[in-house]
Amino acid sequence: MNTALADHLTKQDVLAITQNDETRYYDVSSTPFLAGEVTTGQLVTVTDVTERESYRKWLEEKTEQLEALNRVVRHDIRNDMAVILGWAEILEDHVDEDGEEALERVLQKSRHVIQFTEVARDFVESLSEDADAELEPIELQPLLGAELAAVRDSFPDAHFQVSGELCDVSVLANEMLSSVFRNILENAVRHNDKETPEVTISCEEDSDTVRVRIADNGPGIPDNQKDQIFGKGEKGLDSPGSGIGLYLVHLLTQQFGGNVWVKDNDPNGSVFVVELPKVE
Repeated sequence: MNTALADHLTKQDVLAITQNDETRYYDVSSTPFLAGEVTTGQLVTVTDVTERESYRKWLEEKTEQLEALNRVVRHDIRNDMAVILGWAEILEDHVDEDGEEALERVLQKSRHVIQFTEVARDFVESLSEDADAELEPIELQPLLGAELAAVRDSFPDAHFQVSGELCDVSVLANEMLSSVFRNILENAVRHNDKETPEVTISCEEDSDTVRVRIADNGPGIPDNQKDQIFGKGEKGLDSPGSGIGLYLVHLLTQQFGGNVWVKDNDPNGSVFVVELPKVE
């Protein structure tokens, strides 16, 4: 037996033993042998957990890197883009007809970058959270209303409507539920090939769950991509974007104990369905 390891057998912990410039990790546990109330010996179990501990340390380093990236995205990039957008908006009253189209493109791209920083921030925060995210009752109706108002302001040329009534229920989630609906609503416009994008929200519930449907009149999604678009890094629909948004939607709905899928709309387009557990 390794003499360095033998010196630690009375401890119950994960031990790091370094020899010949190599570090290995051992999980040490012991069970006493008793004769009445007298300890006559002990069974010591030593398990090599080097691979597990190395992976844990790697995850800790990646989490620190993600949190650093989050700070850069949230502060540096977003703040600089907000300044660029502010100055560009001032120019709207000072450009002639020939420059209007170019300025409008600058404004659109600036707003898109700012929106992307919000998605990236939410994505990093969702990865940095504990495996068991803290969930609480969230009122669905006002949350959906707020997200609808936001996308109407961001996309004045698109038409958003509600079919029927939004479900007046609470669901088990947290404050990041807004990111789920924001990403789907914005995708319904950004990837739309119609002159006037049309997006319809409807809602239905049963005894345990509520389903929110977001339908659009865009190009639709091929059957062989319907699952792939929620995958990590998936770009789908020849998107110039990163694809982070729909992966975030998938990740968050899983954390909330729900599900998300996409199906064909009639006569064209897609319907994204978000299913979440209700809270009475």
